[in-house]
Amino acid sequence: MPSTSGDQPSSGHVPSLPVPPMVADLGPITHALFRVARLNRLHARKLLKPSGLHPAQELVMMQLWGVGPQRQTDLVNLLGSDAATMTRTIRRLEDEGFITRRRDERDKRATIIEATAESQALRAGVEQVWSELEATVTRGLDQEQRDVLLALLETVESGQAHILVDAQIDGIAQI
Repeated sequence: MPSTSGDQPSSGHVPSLPVPPMVADLGPITHALFRVARLNRLHARKLLKPSGLHPAQELVMMQLWGVGPQRQTDLVNLLGSDAATMTRTIRRLEDEGFITRRRDERDKRATIIEATAESQALRAGVEQVWSELEATVTRGLDQEQRDVLLALLETVESGQAHILVDAQIDGIAQI
């Protein structure tokens, strides 16, 4: 029996997106990862919208809030970005008044990025967004399942670590 909330069944289970037959044959896990990542990013975009941040910008801000001023190159490496993408992200955050840039006094070639006092007003909201994203992505999983999922994802990621290095060398890595 359909529920009153639209296309969601009364059991509360929302059906997955359909998997095209060719994808089901060639890469069902890859497609599942793609779908979950896409949904997570859409949810993050919705939750971040009131703050004025876009997905991935909050990663830069959380790093700056948690650690303090950082060299731009260090942010690139820590967040798995590339220089061009990070430069655009930093420029947008600076335009919004969330960060400042200055030359490193020890190395004039380097740029130091620092969160502004004004950006601190966003911190609690961004942390809440991440809590909500985590709750959403793990909904229906008990602690043991969460631990297994995290371990499996870490294994998958470590098996692909070389891809990020190659992408950075090729100049195509993005956060």
